[in-house]
Amino acid sequence: MPPPPPPFGRARKRAGNHLDPALGDAELIAARAALTQGRWTAVRELLATTGADWDLRGHRLTVLAGTPGAAAWGEEWRIAEPDSVDAAALIASATVVRALGDRRYYPEATAACHHAAVLAPEDPTPWLALLLLARRRGTEDEVVRLFDAVRVRHQDHHMAHHLMVARLAERHPEDGRDPLHEVYDFAAWSAEHASPDSPLAVLPVVARAERYRVLAAAGSEPPDPAASGHWRSRRARQVLRTAFDWWLEWEQRLDRSRIRTDLNYLAHAKFCEGRPAEAAALFHRIGPHATRAPWAYPDRDPYDAFHAARSAALGTA
Repeated sequence: MPPPPPPFGRARKRAGNHLDPALGDAELIAARAALTQGRWTAVRELLATTGADWDLRGHRLTVLAGTPGAAAWGEEWRIAEPDSVDAAALIASATVVRALGDRRYYPEATAACHHAAVLAPEDPTPWLALLLLARRRGTEDEVVRLFDAVRVRHQDHHMAHHLMVARLAERHPEDGRDPLHEVYDFAAWSAEHASPDSPLAVLPVVARAERYRVLAAAGSEPPDPAASGHWRSRRARQVLRTAFDWWLEWEQRLDRSRIRTDLNYLAHAKFCEGRPAEAAALFHRIGPHATRAPWAYPDRDPYDAFHAARSAALGTA
């Protein structure tokens, strides 16, 4: 049975402080630095070693796509190696980033993604790039179709599920703290059907944060998430306990950078729940690698919010 469909999305304000989306991936950071200087061969080597780890590939290409000049350097790579599927994927991802800033590039980005998809039919990454674009500008039917295209290639795709939760949370803000809101059903369904070691186990916590974002923007939750009871209901506490227990069981085997996205959501939730000791354990694992979401919610500086919560949980404030 397929998961419930996602809704329309909307953009969020850009954070004032810089938070590195590479999340401590040293190989990615090195390749990104080389790409800024036009040395696309470093990216070729990085993606070759990434292989068919689709979550890691999606993360790395999304980060590389935000590098200044990524599309131009990708074109140089394609001229040198016309049949390179990795060059096509980089160009697709980079043109999507450009189209998100200027809708005039939308046709170019769409064409680049479809070209990359033809070159590598098994790769969900071109479809992920289209999904990123559709989250801002697409119809609901288009978003559902693209999510399905990603999921048929990688059922547990991490970033795609996060995008869907963020969009689904935006439906019916007038319903307030409805414990039966569809975003919770979608997240619970996805977590239940994911593999045991999948970070999608934390998706119900992500759903709580994304729904808070929407409700706070609508004025039905306080602008300070720690002052909200959003994480203290019986259902919320159960969701947080389940996710934290999953982390305790699997944390020694979760060594990829991308898991830090989920740990940021879980640390944020535990801090807002009023469980500083559990939040502190998560902050130790996260280290300095804060993410914009959810610390920016609803309209905060994520760098400041992260460090204030971390200091309070660790007793260093």
